[in-house]
Amino acid sequence: MHGISYARVADLREALAEGADPDSRFLAGGTTEVDMLRIGVAQEKRLVDINDLPLNQIEELPGGGLRLGALARMSDVAAAPVVRERFPMVAQALELGASAQLRNMASMGGNMMQRVRCAYFRETAMPCNKREPGSGCAAEGGFHRGHAVLGTSESCFATHPSDVAVPLVALDAVIHLSSANRTADGSANRTADGSANRTADGSANRTADGSANGSANRNANGSANRNANGIANGAAHGTRSMPLEDFFLLPGDTPEREHPIEHGELITAIEVPAAPVARRSLYLKVRDRESYEFALVSAAVAAAVENGMITDIRLALGGVATKPWRARTAERHLMGGPATREAFEAAAAAEMAQAVGRPQNAFKIELAKRTIVRVLERVCVRGSGS
Repeated sequence: MHGISYARVADLREALAEGADPDSRFLAGGTTEVDMLRIGVAQEKRLVDINDLPLNQIEELPGGGLRLGALARMSDVAAAPVVRERFPMVAQALELGASAQLRNMASMGGNMMQRVRCAYFRETAMPCNKREPGSGCAAEGGFHRGHAVLGTSESCFATHPSDVAVPLVALDAVIHLSSANRTADGSANRTADGSANRTADGSANRTADGSANGSANRNANGSANRNANGIANGAAHGTRSMPLEDFFLLPGDTPEREHPIEHGELITAIEVPAAPVARRSLYLKVRDRESYEFALVSAAVAAAVENGMITDIRLALGGVATKPWRARTAERHLMGGPATREAFEAAAAAEMAQAVGRPQNAFKIELAKRTIVRVLERVCVRGSGS
């Protein structure tokens, strides 16, 4: 492990100023970052400890939503009564996501920045396009049983590891960012021209029915305007927000770029909009062993059923894609239709039709279909959120 310097900050302005240093990286719970430094994947020379920042709140919002501070610990969020009551699948995903010791340390913001668990990414002697662009992908001819079948490319098909990001994406969560950049035009252009364009390209790869244009417009018209106005009015730092779904990028030809953020930008909060449908929700995780293991397939479902018909549906998948995967194809098949096993099977088949399996991970396609059906039956038919 190479030598590093360390700074501890207690003020957001100071944190953003320190984080703007090209050799710096923010440190929260450290459950991933310290590992990356130890094995030589992370090359930062300076860590900026942000644990003293006042960003650990679990705040109720008017209308029934929640604002989760970036430094809120996973264990605290999982245990919060308001989370368990309004968004049970979020609490379930947190409790299934790691050991109690890790949940006590890991932060919500840090979990969103979690690195992939591909063994070749973490072995610096092996080629990896994510770690060293253009070097190749050792997983293609190596061990890839746990790798992704959705959102893959020739450059990378490593699975995104987060559990809690899956229900958050299903719930249309929004992520909030701050940076020391005070240039209104520059920051706004970066969000509108950069993030929105990347979102449009990425979302278009997922769906062809206009979802990409919707995401791009939300970023360009919403986030960019908020950012420009906030900085132009003399704020001490620039702020912007984006749908959490757009925070995770597909690998494409640039697998090294996992998020549409710039160096020195800091996650400050995750906002979960009010969603009465989420009170009837479930996170189901299928894995090789019952605990301390990453998902082979996971599914987060929230649904409303009236007179046997589905009137609202939220569905996202984990363990099978290069990012938390909003199952919009399945949602479209299910919305307004009957809550029957036949409908669930058809929706699952439609969602997984775009999957690309390889010799060792092709089993995930059928496993994902069965997981989708199982979780839909438990939520829609039995009305079970447990």
